[in-house]
Amino acid sequence: MIEAQYYSKLADKKVHCRLCPHDCLIRPGKAGICFVRYNQEGELRALSYGRVSGIYLDPIEKKPLYFFHPGSTILSVGGIGCNLGCPFCQNWQIAQPRDLIKGGIIPADKPAGIVERLTEPLSVEQLVKLAEDHRDRGSIGVAFTYNEPFIWFEYVLEASRALKARGLKTVLVTNGYVHEAPLRELLPFIDAMNIDVKGFSDDFYRRLGGRLGPVLRTAELANGACHVEITNLLITGLNTDPAQIEGLVDWIAGTLGPETPLHLSRYFPARSFKATPTSLADLETAQRIAAARLSSVILGNV
Repeated sequence: MIEAQYYSKLADKKVHCRLCPHDCLIRPGKAGICFVRYNQEGELRALSYGRVSGIYLDPIEKKPLYFFHPGSTILSVGGIGCNLGCPFCQNWQIAQPRDLIKGGIIPADKPAGIVERLTEPLSVEQLVKLAEDHRDRGSIGVAFTYNEPFIWFEYVLEASRALKARGLKTVLVTNGYVHEAPLRELLPFIDAMNIDVKGFSDDFYRRLGGRLGPVLRTAELANGACHVEITNLLITGLNTDPAQIEGLVDWIAGTLGPETPLHLSRYFPARSFKATPTSLADLETAQRIAAARLSSVILGNV
């Protein structure tokens, strides 16, 4: 672990994390909402720096990115933790380590111990070497994915700089829930982003413990700096109503541009959310609404 960026020290050894819009006020010996930013005696530590939960060579379309070097592969790497609490999270085993503790799957421990238990060490230098070694398999670089990469900020920033210096591509697959200052620092080293806009209302985002506005702002800033594709996971009974889909599509077309690809992804039960999988009828209705204003609408998980 290393000292985190984007925080301030307060009285009584408390710290104020300023990486994402939660702006967590963290007492000594406690972690923020994301689980991996930890107050150690008045200093905010990035517990997941140099730790990975998984690494795979994936088709770029799996990110999903359909219009960024199509047909290539990319080395995909994940960390641990997340700064949203989606009850339908598909990767909750790494994104929500507190669930593993509550469920008795792993023993209770301090956050640093949990991170060590669920991850393996991988330095920036080792990651770059792996990426270079996979060039002959059609790999274009590294995607930071599987959990939320912005809470892995220090590692992602250092690795992205090193990858770019070697002519490799860098990709973020993200929920977009980050403050503008760290986003602007990282963007010069990012080539593409898939941003998951989970629903188009603050009421929906409150279910996840967040707000819609910061996600839209992330997409707006990224759109002027790198290739952007948007994903919307359509969840039975939560965000499949036509009005919410129309709002999302109108925003994409009017703000990011009608050429911005939209991935409409089918939900399946996961974590604590047990509604039935998204119907094909709902997917087709959403696709029809989106195709009226957007040039590229892709259905996923069907």
